[in-house]
Amino acid sequence: MALTETKVIDQITVTENGIVLYREATRILKDGEQIAQTYHRTSLTPGQDLTGQPANVVAICNATWTAEVIAAYQAQIAQRVPA
Repeated sequence: MALTETKVIDQITVTENGIVLYREATRILKDGEQIAQTYHRTSLTPGQDLTGQPANVVAICNATWTAEVIAAYQAQIAQRVPA
């Protein structure tokens, strides 16, 4: 009986305001057959530091987060915060 654990990014979503959401699935396999699975979800806001993030998520963020997207997101947040 061999138990193994694998982690994979199985979903990446970009919202209309540029927030990137991704889900990491942790799968437990017994002799090659999946017996359990858990999920961990993460959200990243435009312009956020991407240090330590998975390479495929970073690629999506870099493609999505143009200067215009980052500026629009920051303006949106500034409107919500009372002065």
